[in-house]
Amino acid sequence: MVPHLITALTGPINELEQRILDSTPAIERWFRLEWMEHTPPFYSSVDIRNAGFKLAPVDTNLFPGGWAHLTPDMLPLAVQSAMAAIEKICPEAKNLLVVPENTRDTFYLANLAQLKRIFYMAGLNVRFGSIDPELHEPASVSLPDGDSVLIEPVVRTRRRLGLKNFDPCTILLNNDLSSGVPGILEDIHEQYLLPPLHAGWSVRRKSNHFQSYEEIAKRFGKLLGIDPWLITPMFNKCGAVNFAEGTGMDCLTTNVDALLAKIRKKYKEYGIGEKPFVVVKADNGTSGLAISTVRDAKELEALTGKGSGQMSAVKGGQAPVRDVIVQEGVLTNERIGDAVAEPVVYTIDRYVVGGFYRVHAERGTDENLNAPGADYVPLAFAESTRLPQPGAKPGASAPNRFYMYGVIGRLAMLAASYELEATDPEAEVYD
Repeated sequence: MVPHLITALTGPINELEQRILDSTPAIERWFRLEWMEHTPPFYSSVDIRNAGFKLAPVDTNLFPGGWAHLTPDMLPLAVQSAMAAIEKICPEAKNLLVVPENTRDTFYLANLAQLKRIFYMAGLNVRFGSIDPELHEPASVSLPDGDSVLIEPVVRTRRRLGLKNFDPCTILLNNDLSSGVPGILEDIHEQYLLPPLHAGWSVRRKSNHFQSYEEIAKRFGKLLGIDPWLITPMFNKCGAVNFAEGTGMDCLTTNVDALLAKIRKKYKEYGIGEKPFVVVKADNGTSGLAISTVRDAKELEALTGKGSGQMSAVKGGQAPVRDVIVQEGVLTNERIGDAVAEPVVYTIDRYVVGGFYRVHAERGTDENLNAPGADYVPLAFAESTRLPQPGAKPGASAPNRFYMYGVIGRLAMLAASYELEATDPEAEVYD
């Protein structure tokens, strides 16, 4: 399924698709050389927006929780990629401990069941160990499809983390650590912890990620001979903002005005008639919370004081939003039926393994779709993302569209690799 683009401005995106297709050998070689120097995140998901005149990532998650939304057709490629990832890290591994979020939401638990399926077929015994201090006994939760998930309390010894009678070589975090890094996960020296603790949202910042992405997009744009803006969301950031008290808003107003001016200039350059907007959101991940669309700096007043609830909503246990990223708003002009849609690309190791369209019938083209009421339409990238069809007309071919999404997803994945290297607390620093 290829959602239709409801915009007359398909020219630039078709030109971008054609340039990417024509440059496929150079692109694949470029990625191959990058992965010789940098380690990809173990897994990731990338939210992408297709405006018809630009295509850009707007968020990259290093603890993806939507595996159940992917089609079964993607399993062979996911299993193969999981094998490649494990072989690089711990070739002799036989046990994998997955540390999940502290929730009994059945949609999330179905995601765990899919992860278990992938890594079981990759040759690992997989069990789920909760770091929830309230869990003292194993708990089995039934899923709507008849499957079930067994969550067990973790057992910590001096150097290792495991379960009763289960000693894993590798620990896979599917918990984004928004509430901070619990002591039980620290000082583990004899096991592989993936992703690393500094990938969690208690440390990670979106502004660092998009700074890395911006640098990579400039080099990639030079390779293809394109304006990197066509694949990059511009951004600014502000710290020390308090929406409840209305402090720090001068910085926010200044940056919103400045970014809107830059977007207007780009729109004028490309003859785009849309009204520019920015997205103000927490600089650390909040699972679709604390996100606001702003078309004029005057609208910021509605986010302060009693009206600050929208920007104060955070994931359980997190401190209120203080650090803010102001990101160029990228329209999504894709539709499934009458509902707005955006592609989400899933990766394991350096490979795109699948994805889905996030669809929301009650949201507009300039709004966040990661919200209650969203539906998910799976995409099978297995045959399409690595096999573009060069002879097909731009905009008409599913493999070509998905290949283009896969390229953007891999650029974001590479940016995450750069980002994690730069923020690694154990990395050696040279004067």
